[in-house]
Amino acid sequence: MKNKTTSVAIAFIVAGNAAAYAQTTPAPAPAPPAPPLFATTKVEGTDNVYVFRYQNHQAMFVVTPAGVIATDPISYGRPQAAEAYVAEIKKITGAPIRYLIYSHHHYDHVAGGKPFKDAGATIVAHKRAKERLEILKDAATLVPDEAVDDKRVIELGGTVLELHFTGRNHSDSSLVMLLPKEKIIFAVDFNQLGSVPSRLAVNDSYPIEWEASLKRTLTLGWDRMIPGHPGPGGRLGTRADMEQQLAFMTELSSEVKKASDAGKCFDPASKEVRLPSFANMRNYEQDIEWNIHRWCGYWGRGI
Repeated sequence: MKNKTTSVAIAFIVAGNAAAYAQTTPAPAPAPPAPPLFATTKVEGTDNVYVFRYQNHQAMFVVTPAGVIATDPISYGRPQAAEAYVAEIKKITGAPIRYLIYSHHHYDHVAGGKPFKDAGATIVAHKRAKERLEILKDAATLVPDEAVDDKRVIELGGTVLELHFTGRNHSDSSLVMLLPKEKIIFAVDFNQLGSVPSRLAVNDSYPIEWEASLKRTLTLGWDRMIPGHPGPGGRLGTRADMEQQLAFMTELSSEVKKASDAGKCFDPASKEVRLPSFANMRNYEQDIEWNIHRWCGYWGRGI
């Protein structure tokens, strides 16, 4: 009987302690709401420059009295994205879509151009993008109507947009789109804001030339960059972001070459080479080995 009484008393004490803990411990904060599937925002400080985001991809479009200049349909595997993009443009202006410009030839950015073509747009891309897409014949990715070599200037409704090829980087067909009046560029995938380049960015990249491309891009007259994927908190890129990536790649190349000269590529270089001064960059631990592997391919195998 004594043992039973003791057990009941202990149970009351445990229950009381649990209730007291529940009263004094704050409930966990609710998870932030998921962002909408897509959104359109005007770039602060401009009259006619917009960013269209669909999930984790985004594109720039410029509205003028004579028509719209759009970029990257971002509809790979999701045709509804291009339809939403065109519908968002039509909410802002009744002017026709005159141009659709591809940033480079990769499907995740340039698939899905048919709604723009149906709206009357002329599709423009770098000449290598046109050559590549003519060979690939992807049903969802329209071949450009016009090709750019090193530079082209588009003037429409009082807006000037410069298309610059600054060399091979993440791809061999990347165009940097510069709005000189607004000092804004749209540049996709070869400059990641405060982040180590991802494995998808480096797998088919051009080491050394990538560094040169960043240097050439920095010579253009811009202050802000619209990236092809949303930056942290949705922010735009800065020159400091590009300077940081250039410094990262310069040091990475130097350290991997040393490892290659010592016969350490691909292994153990991928485990031994580290860049402590860049360890605070996003995705450093996750992606540093992918970067080392790619640069080992260059310095160690000539690929």
